[in-house]
Amino acid sequence: MGVDTPSALLDSFFSTCPELLFVATLDAKLQLSSAAMRRHLGAGGEPGVHLLDLIHPEDKPVFETAWARLSSSTTPERLDVRLRDTHGVFTMVRCHAARTEDGTAIHGAFRLEAVCPPRTKELLLDAMAENLPAAIWGCSGDGTLVYQEGKALEMLGVKRGEFVGQNLLDLYGNVEGLGEYVRRALAGESIHYLTYLQGFHWENWLIPIFDAHGERVMILGFTIDITRVRKAEEELRLRLTEIEHQQEVIRRLSTPIIEVWDGVLTLPMLGVLDSTRTAEVMDNLLDRVAQSQARYAILDLTGVEVVDTGVAGYLLRLVNAIRLLGAEGIVAGIRPTVAQTMITLGADLSQIVTHRNLRAALSHCIRQMSSPSPSTPRPHD
Repeated sequence: MGVDTPSALLDSFFSTCPELLFVATLDAKLQLSSAAMRRHLGAGGEPGVHLLDLIHPEDKPVFETAWARLSSSTTPERLDVRLRDTHGVFTMVRCHAARTEDGTAIHGAFRLEAVCPPRTKELLLDAMAENLPAAIWGCSGDGTLVYQEGKALEMLGVKRGEFVGQNLLDLYGNVEGLGEYVRRALAGESIHYLTYLQGFHWENWLIPIFDAHGERVMILGFTIDITRVRKAEEELRLRLTEIEHQQEVIRRLSTPIIEVWDGVLTLPMLGVLDSTRTAEVMDNLLDRVAQSQARYAILDLTGVEVVDTGVAGYLLRLVNAIRLLGAEGIVAGIRPTVAQTMITLGADLSQIVTHRNLRAALSHCIRQMSSPSPSTPRPHD
């Protein structure tokens, strides 16, 4: 089997590669093109054809400028242009090209990609400037404004294009914060910050733009009015604060601590008594016992219909904590269904003084306070 020469391999590659490949002279005349390129361009893909003759007239200046850079440098170029096909129709393509190391030719490819026509981006930018509550501006690498548009400029009392040609640092260099942001953006840093100006809240971006060679060529500035969003956030915070306050009021109303007699506190409980609610009650009641120096604290469970597994343990710890504060904890009004549930759960309330209702518990407290010498309280009544 014979060995293919580099020339034969190159011919085979150009014949089978599906890309629109070409080799051109420094003055942009085709020397060699792939079969795919000849099929796409027809006679326009044959050697000797000048590439500029295939480029849309409006795109020729851009192409010529890029080709001039290619002729004098080995740095690759990439640009979007419209290329005429075999039917005479111009199609947007992306051109990638680079000069050979010996400087005698330029190798490249045209790629059929979904590239926006040049005017499309301009139209999109204009639509944003006309309809969004935003300001869009651009400045050159030294800070000179080259573009200033946007509906939000009117909100700030600034005419569109009013400061074009002036330097941003001269305009805002002494403004606290803003001058520093501009300097950082000019140094190549992307900046995002929030401001409040002339009664409006603004969200701002400063974005450095670099060319294909990595050189910073421009700074993009984008500012949008977020006042409505901020007001909505503030209203939401106020509403959440109000709801939290209402919930706290409801919690306090659902577990009111009442001083029914001098030195006697009572805490009527209603509804479902679970571990979370019992823990809250424990904290509140202990604080009140300490503050009022009460002698008795009655937990009235008359209105409690359901308890969970942890309630009995909490009640026992609560009564013990009340004793440590120098008072006596009493449980009153346990309903039959609740009592049955506690027994089923194995709850041991033998160490807790209990009474059948609040009246009996209060009578017990009055008798104890009226007794000349403290007697041992009966655990059950």
